Order: sequence, then structure tokens, then C-alpha cells
Amino acid sequence: MKPQPLARSDPASSETALPAAPLPSPDCSLCPRLAGFRENQQAAHPEWFNAPVPPFGDASAELLIVGLAPGLRGANRTGRPFTGDYAGALLYGTLRKFGLVHGHYDARPDDGLALAGVRITNAVRCVPPQNKPQPREIATCRRFLAAEIAASPSVRAMLALGAIAHDAVLGALGLRRTAFRFAHGAVHTLPDGRLLADSYHCSRLNTNTGKLTVAMFEAVFAALLARLAESGNARGMRETHGTTAETL
Repeated sequence: MKPQPLARSDPASSETALPAAPLPSPDCSLCPRLAGFRENQQAAHPEWFNAPVPPFGDASAELLIVGLAPGLRGANRTGRPFTGDYAGALLYGTLRKFGLVHGHYDARPDDGLALAGVRITNAVRCVPPQNKPQPREIATCRRFLAAEIAASPSVRAMLALGAIAHDAVLGALGLRRTAFRFAHGAVHTLPDGRLLADSYHCSRLNTNTGKLTVAMFEAVFAALLARLAESGNARGMRETHGTTAETL
């Protein structure tokens, strides 16, 4: 079945009317190591965003994309998820190919880009040293992801970019990782009927090493959108019991 576009909201309002989920404060100190790293970056680059990066996208999104954490010279610099680095160019380019954006991505938070039926967030909201958050930091930040998902009844599917994001989604939902194991291309049906799809992270490292190709990344979106199209426009999906995972 040919994938169908997700339901769209007015792009003029969707970017500012995000769900009323709690966000970390701009000077969040819940994770001392991350707070210290942000302070160092603030001293070195006072013109950068250098704060927990909020979600970006459609307030009534059906698809929630969950990344790992802000990149140092990407989202930590610009203040918008996946904006300003290679991962963003691949992600937003892929979203554009599938008709899930309005406007043009120009690697700037003021480029006028708006997402259609999609919202993007991260498992960890602050930039970690060497792009490697520690387990305690991931667990601490989980409260914000859990609150975001709980405040997003329109979300019918989540796409985890990498195993850490996958595990963070499961933890936010109170589900066991052993029941839904990460695998690139897998589409899991969760107990409440929502979908959790997996992809390797769209980082430059993964694409340079061939772990993830553009074709592989696009295939994940094609398969997930096809699954969503099969279920139609109804928000309530049939409740399932047990574990279901299909792989591309």
C-alpha cells in the first residue's frame, strides 16, 4: 500500500501550541555533569542556545520522533532538535521527501520550517560530552519524555533513532525492554496499540561507516507510514496483547 500523508495541522499555529507537558528549566541542574558541560559551552560560546532543547513540531502530531540528545554544534547551538548538523540534514530531508514538512530546511531555527503531523524530541534534553549521556542522566531525563508522551493523545506511532532512544521510550511507558528489543527496521505494536519503530541513528558516523544508508533510513519511514495508512485515520487503534514486531 502506498504510504499516505499524516494528518496535518495549520503550520502557522502548530509550532507554538505544543502540549502542556513540563519542560526542564533553562538552567536545569538535575544532571550535574551535563549542567557543568552546558556552563562550559556558555562561557566559550555565549551566542549559542546552551540549554535543554525543547521539542519541535506539530502539536497534534501522529508521529513522534525520538532522538538521543542535542548535538554540540547542532541543537545545542541552535536550540531546535536536529538543526545545524548532518543528522538534521538527513532527517529533515527525509521528512521532506515524504511530505511531512512545510517550507525549507536551512539549518537555522528561523528558517520557517514547519512539521506536518510530526514532532521531534530527544531522550536526553541537554548536550552530553562526546554525545554520550550516562545511564543515570538518561533515567533522570525520562520524566520529561514520559510527560510529553502522556500529553500527546494524538500520537499513534513513535520512531526511535537508536537503541538508547528506543529504551527511553519503553521506560517512559513503563514497558520491559526484553519484550520489545531494538532492531533496525523493526515496527513493534505496543500493548496500547501504538507503534514503536526503530532505526539506527541518522548520525554522520553511522552513514560514513555504512551502518545506515539513505535508502535504509527512507525505508523505515516508508514502512511506518504504510502501517499508519493501513489503520486509517482513526485515533483509537485495536488493543493488542503480548509482543508484536515486524521487520523490514
